[in-house]
Amino acid sequence: MKHGFGHRCAWRIPYFLPLMTLAAMTLAAALARGDESLGEPLIDRRIAAHVEAGEFAPAVRLAEATADPAEHDVRLARIAAAQRSTGAATAAVATAGRIRDDQLRSDAYAASSPGGHTAEAIGGFGGGQEVDFDAVMELIKSTVAPDTWSDVGGAGSVKGFANGVYVDAEGVLHKLAKTADAGGALATLRAEAQRPRSDLADGDVQRVSRLRKVSLPRLERAIAERAALGMSPDEAMRQLAGLSKIEYVFVYPGGDNSNGGDIVLAGPAGPWKTDVENRVVSAESGRPVVRLDDLVVVLRHVLSRGASEGKGGVFGCSITPTEDGLAATRRFAEESGRKKLPAGDAARDEWLAGLRSALGRQKIDVFGIDPKSRVAQVLVEADFRMKLVGLGLEEGVLGVPSYLSSVRVGTDGRLPPLDVLRWWFTLDYDAIEATADRSAFAIKGRGVRLLSENQFLEATGKRQTTGESSPANGEFAHNFTEHFGELATKYPVYAELQNLCDAALVAALIESENLDDAVGWSMAWLGDERRFVVAAGNAPQTVETVAAHRVIGDKHVVAAVSGGVRIEPAKFAARDRIRASKNEALAGERKSSQPPANAAERWWWD
Repeated sequence: MKHGFGHRCAWRIPYFLPLMTLAAMTLAAALARGDESLGEPLIDRRIAAHVEAGEFAPAVRLAEATADPAEHDVRLARIAAAQRSTGAATAAVATAGRIRDDQLRSDAYAASSPGGHTAEAIGGFGGGQEVDFDAVMELIKSTVAPDTWSDVGGAGSVKGFANGVYVDAEGVLHKLAKTADAGGALATLRAEAQRPRSDLADGDVQRVSRLRKVSLPRLERAIAERAALGMSPDEAMRQLAGLSKIEYVFVYPGGDNSNGGDIVLAGPAGPWKTDVENRVVSAESGRPVVRLDDLVVVLRHVLSRGASEGKGGVFGCSITPTEDGLAATRRFAEESGRKKLPAGDAARDEWLAGLRSALGRQKIDVFGIDPKSRVAQVLVEADFRMKLVGLGLEEGVLGVPSYLSSVRVGTDGRLPPLDVLRWWFTLDYDAIEATADRSAFAIKGRGVRLLSENQFLEATGKRQTTGESSPANGEFAHNFTEHFGELATKYPVYAELQNLCDAALVAALIESENLDDAVGWSMAWLGDERRFVVAAGNAPQTVETVAAHRVIGDKHVVAAVSGGVRIEPAKFAARDRIRASKNEALAGERKSSQPPANAAERWWWD
C-alpha cells in the first residue's frame, strides 16, 4: 500500500510542477504590471495568461465565448491592443473586427493603425481624390513660373479637384475652359476602356445594376479596417460602388441578420468614368455618381452639428453683388440710358467692360459646411452656372429661355427698372414613402426647385426685398424647375446638386427616425474628422460679375443677379411628412435587398 501510494505520489508531484510554475509566473507578471487581474473573473485571468504567453488564438476564443456583449467587446479590444504591441498588426486588425460595438471597434481600429490613434497620423486616409494628379501638378509647378508656388515660398497653389469651375489661390472662382480632343481619339479610348459590360459576374462592381445596395455601417467598417492596415479607401469605396442616385433607404435592425443592424442605401449603379470636366460619372448614363467624401460631409453636418445646434442641418451658399458695386452699376446704367449707344461691336464691348468694372466681383459665402470641401464647390458651381443660363451667358435647353430674352416693354412703354434678380435653389420633394413598420423608405420627387424674387435697388446699392417676382423672373424660375432633368443631363453639376440634396434628405431621415440607434450605428469612424479626413481644396470667396444686358428700343436693359443654394432637409423628413406606401412594392424591394447573412466584409451587393 505504502509502496503503491508512494509510487502514485512520486508520479503526481512532477505533474503539478508546471502548473504551479505557470501560476507563479502569471502572478509575478500581474504584480510586475501593477494591475489587479487577480480580482477579475477567471476568464479574464485565463485570457491574460494566454496573452502573456503570446497565445492569442485561444485568448480570442475565450473572449468570443463571452455571453455579455460589453465584456465580449472589451476583452477583444484588450487582446487587439496586446497584439499590436507585439507588432502583429494584421492579427490586431482581425481581432478588432470581431468587436460588435461600433464605437469600441472604431477605437480599436484607430489604435491599431500605423502611428496609432488617428488617420491623420498616417497621412489622412479620407476619401481623397479619384484621380492621382500628383505628376501633373508637379509638372505645372516645375514649368509655369516655378518660383511663385507656395512650396518654394510663393503665393500660388495648385490642388487637384476641379469640376466645371475651379478656385484659385486667392479664392476667386473661374469657369474651366474645355479643351478639344482632336479627332476624338481620347474620347474613343476612354469609352472603350470604361464601357459597361453585361458579361461580368454578379459580384463585380463594374456590372450595371438596376438596384445596387450599399450598407453604411459595413462600408464604414471596411474603410476603418483598411485604415488600420495602413491603406486608404479603394476606388469602389470612394465612388460608393458606382451608385448614381439614392432611391431607397432600407433598415435592418440587429435581429434581421447575423452581422448586426444595417442602414442600406439603394439605387441604380454601374461602372464609372471621369469626364472632360474631371467629374466622376456613370459610364452608362453620364450621371455623376454619389461620392463618399460628399456623403460624409453631409452626414456629419446633419447628424451632428446641424442637430445639436438646432438648425435642422441647414447648409448652402450665396453669391451676391456688393453694395458698392451695385451702386456703381446703377449710376453706370442711368448715365448710359441718357444717350443712344453707338453702333458696332467695339462700342458694345467697351460698354460691357464698363458694366463689369462697375459691378466688380461678387461675394461668395458658404454656410453650414466646410467651404474647402467638394460639397461647397458643387453648391457654388451649380448656383454660378444657373445664373449664366438665366442671363443667356450659357446655353439652356428647349423650354428654358433666358430671363433677358423674356423681358418685354410694359404697357406704359417703359422698360423694367434696374432691379436685382434673386434666384436660389432649394429642396423640392413630393414625399418620402414608408412601409407600415418604417423599415423601408422611398424618395419621391426631383429634389431641387429654383425660386425667384425681384429686389428693389436703392441708389446706395442696398437691396430691399419685395417678396414678389416679375412675370419674366418667375417664368424663368418655373421653366428651370420644370426642365431640371434635361438641364442636369446637359450640365452634370445640377445632377451633383441633386445627389447632395438626396444625401441631405437621407441624413435628416436617419436623424428624425433614429435609424442609427435602431441598428446600433454611431458613425464612429466616418464621423470623426481626425480618423476620416475629407479632401479639401481652396475655399471660394469671390467670382467675377454675373450680369448681362439686352438692347430694347435702343436702350440697354441691365440684369444683375444674387441668390444661392439653401438646403434645409429637416422639414421634408419630419414624421408627419412621411406617408404610408399604398402598395407592397416597397416592402418587396426591402425583402429582396436583404444584406448577405454571413459576409460582414461585403459592404455592397446587387
